[in-house]
Parts: sequence; C-alpha cells; structure tokens
Amino acid sequence: MTIHPDVQAALDAARELRHRIADMRERIDDVRARRPSPSGTVIPEVDAMGRLTSLYLAPGTADRFTSDELVAEIMAAIRESTQDAARQYQVIMETVITDDEEDAADGAAESREPEAVR
Repeated sequence: MTIHPDVQAALDAARELRHRIADMRERIDDVRARRPSPSGTVIPEVDAMGRLTSLYLAPGTADRFTSDELVAEIMAAIRESTQDAARQYQVIMETVITDDEEDAADGAAESREPEAVR
C-alpha cells in the first residue's frame, strides 16, 4: 500500500511537531531558579510553573531573625526565584515561537518555488 505524498508530508509534520513539543516540555521541566534572599541566608528553588521545590536555610538563620524578618527573607527570595523561573520559561517559549516562524517562512518559500527547482 502506497501513501499519498500529501498524507506522508502531514504525518511527517505531525511527528516533527510531537518531537518539538517533547523537547520543549523537557526544557521546561529542567527549569530551576535559585535566587538568594537579601541577606543570602535563604535560597529557595522554584520550577518553571512557580512551584517551590526546595528551600535552604543557612545554619543559624532561624535564630538570627525575628519571625517577621524570616518570613520577609523567605518571601523575597521566593519572589526573586519565581521571577527568574518565569524569565527562563519565557526564553524557552520565545525560542520555540521563533523557530516555528522561521520554519513557516522556509516552508512558504519552498512552496513558491517552481516544481523544476525542487
């Protein structure tokens, strides 16, 4: 059984899209941001979705600050880490969009070429 060239092209494009999506998801899953607090004694780890995945407190940190100060240190570090993770996520998404636009432009240019040139 022979597959029509247009059908084969659509299948190939779908396969390529699945691979690109898997690659993008893997890159997003690898995003980790670790921005220290103003004092440097608190370091959270935040993923691309803004979830707190880890929290490091330097030895003696809890004794050094009042509870309100400690909360402020932790929250400041989490905010910075979340913003950094969001920036990393945005870079990944912009790269994917840029690649898609370039591929679309290349495909459009190829479709305008005369049959003999292809």
